[in-house]
Amino acid sequence: MQFLKTLFLALLIAGPAFAAQAQTKTKVKTQGAAATEQVQLKTSAVCDMCKARLEKALAYEKGVQEAHLDVASQVLTVSYRPDKTSPTALRTAVQRTGYDADSQPAEPRAYDRLPDCCKKTNAVHGDGTK
Repeated sequence: MQFLKTLFLALLIAGPAFAAQAQTKTKVKTQGAAATEQVQLKTSAVCDMCKARLEKALAYEKGVQEAHLDVASQVLTVSYRPDKTSPTALRTAVQRTGYDADSQPAEPRAYDRLPDCCKKTNAVHGDGTK
C-alpha cells in the first residue's frame, strides 16, 4: 500500500513537470521559424503560358513559399525564406527560365526554348526591343 501511495505521489509531482517541458519544446520550434519576405521582380513575361512557366519554376526553388505573376504589370511577386534563398538567387532562377529579371536579361539558351508567343519579338511586346 505504501508503494502505491509513493508511486501516486511521484506521478502527481512529475506529471506537470513533463507537461511543462513538452510545451517549452513546442514554443522553441515556432520561435525558431524564419520569417518570410517578399521581393518583386519585373519580368518580360506577357501571357498565361509565361505565368504558368514562371510560377512553376519558382515553386521548385529552395526557400520559395509562393510565387505569383501579375501578367498585366509583368511583375513577379515571390514570398521566400531569407535563410534559404535571396533576391539575387530568385532573379537568376527567372533568367534561367528564359525571362528578363529586372534589368538582367534572360539566359539565351533558356530564352530560345520559350514558345514563340512568350518571346520578346512577339507583337505583344511592342517593338521587340524590350
